[in-house]
Amino acid sequence: MAGAPLEHRAALDRVVTRIEAELRKRLGGTFTTDELAELYHRGTAWCTDLAAAVAPDAPWAWDARTVADAAFLRYLRDACDFAGGRRTEP
Repeated sequence: MAGAPLEHRAALDRVVTRIEAELRKRLGGTFTTDELAELYHRGTAWCTDLAAAVAPDAPWAWDARTVADAAFLRYLRDACDFAGGRRTEP
């Protein structure tokens, strides 16, 4: 998102933040990288739907490859077995 035009960043950030909140609801506070990966592999269409609801006038913020991937990456950092790019035993 850092490469996005400045005028797009607020909408992108709102969407990513909302997707992160939904990830928290779906996975809870304690989760593993495998659980997050499994959720991702089940599909991210729900992220696109959520993005359109959060930023209805910002279609550039609906691209799951951008907003879902950013939210999943941010949330990954909170996985109980994540250690800066490598997995640890929970």
